[in-house]
Amino acid sequence: MIINKIVIKKSQRCIFLKKIFNKMKRKFFSVLIILATSISLVFAWGSWGHEHINRSAVFALPEEMRSFFYNHIDFITEEAGVPDLRKYTINDKAEFARHYIDLEYFGDNAIDSLPRTMKEAKLKFPDSVLQKYGILPWYMQDMEDKLTQSFKGGRKTEILFLAADLAHYIGDAHMPLHTALNHDGQFTNQKGIHALWESQLPELFGSKYNLYTGDAKYIDDINKEIWKMIKASHALEDTLLATERNLKASFPADKIYDLDSAGNIKKNKFNQPMHSYEYAKKYHELLNGMVEKQLRGAIAETANFWYTAWVNAGKPNLDKIDPKELTERNALNYKSDYKLWEEKGKVTGIKSDPEF
Repeated sequence: MIINKIVIKKSQRCIFLKKIFNKMKRKFFSVLIILATSISLVFAWGSWGHEHINRSAVFALPEEMRSFFYNHIDFITEEAGVPDLRKYTINDKAEFARHYIDLEYFGDNAIDSLPRTMKEAKLKFPDSVLQKYGILPWYMQDMEDKLTQSFKGGRKTEILFLAADLAHYIGDAHMPLHTALNHDGQFTNQKGIHALWESQLPELFGSKYNLYTGDAKYIDDINKEIWKMIKASHALEDTLLATERNLKASFPADKIYDLDSAGNIKKNKFNQPMHSYEYAKKYHELLNGMVEKQLRGAIAETANFWYTAWVNAGKPNLDKIDPKELTERNALNYKSDYKLWEEKGKVTGIKSDPEF
């Protein structure tokens, strides 16, 4: 009897441990699935796009701001991808929802009916909904407010950090699929289109883009401008998807992707499918300048938001923040770099990590 009781207890213990193990295993794989899905969901513009947005925006600023930002243009450029690093490198859970908003979830008239501020959004929706379907427009407004306060206080580190981060989210807002539930064509048999549009196309053809946007403009109503931006991007979603869908239907199936020697589709370092040069080139042509236009729009809006925050802070003298020697040392390169951007729409000094 004693032996039987011991056997029963051991058997029960094994069952109990097995249940715990299976539960932990399910959680582990769920996390992997969520992370894999999220990467395809919100990795906007890639290094090439974000870095060119941030660097170019510096030159669109008025003279009173431009020399200060130029002194730190390398920081502004490198910092461009940090919000994505917070997601994928340190797995900052709070970061993910800041990069998108799935408008369709909120109804047909979402842009007109959604709350205008983060405070109002939190009162209307539970946090679980906001974290799942995104907070991009509200977060941009919060970042603009914080940047304004940093300008008022003359806090250099905060100004540069917040300006670079804000530019990242403005860039995301110009990627149409960052406003849609069908973020990677998963509902229309177009998996991989997200990375194709935002990363592979700019890497392949971005060197020919003209990034000149003219001078920054003051924004009278930041909230209105943000929703205008979101609406304009979302309006491009159907064209972006339909153009690729039609191309795929007419393109030779064995020429759509880059294939290895075994005939398998090659993947990039983020496990995204690599489309063939011929396919990417044709898609880029059929988009009729959409990628370049959205990139340039992000540059202009970034400069506008920086400029507006500075004006609303009372136009503080930024020259006093930096040592005089730093500005003088950069003067020669500053003039030639500004001339290159103004006359040819180009920026130098970027060596982005390739994703394709």
